[in-house]
Amino acid sequence: MGNLADESGTDVEIYRRAFTPNVIHVVSRSDASEELLVLLDSLGLERKTEETDGPAYVWHETPEGLSEAAQKALATRAALPLMIANYDINIDPDVYDVTAWAQAMYEHRSAQAQAAGAPGLPPPGPAGPKPPRSR
Repeated sequence: MGNLADESGTDVEIYRRAFTPNVIHVVSRSDASEELLVLLDSLGLERKTEETDGPAYVWHETPEGLSEAAQKALATRAALPLMIANYDINIDPDVYDVTAWAQAMYEHRSAQAQAAGAPGLPPPGPAGPKPPRSR
């Protein structure tokens, strides 16, 4: 069984597999530390293990029963703590949710500001008017 993270040289690959369309697949390197696996567990992803003749194959998935939007939001929001922990990740654009990313970034920056004693950031609002186009 191939491991996309090993093949790609990343720590974590986040994507949807053709034969499991009801969940998003999150695979870590075959030599992933227990620290990384526990972090993935803590982000709401479910750990799966398949015994092989060699080492066990370990991966994570979004929980079954989530809507497609909820799956994408969960997978996208998981990317930020992984990057903050300095893991090299790749998230397939088909499972990336730009709104979930913006919310995760807003929450992270607000928490940083609060920890530094600065006032909280204003909530993200609608985009302002577009500047006029020059011809």
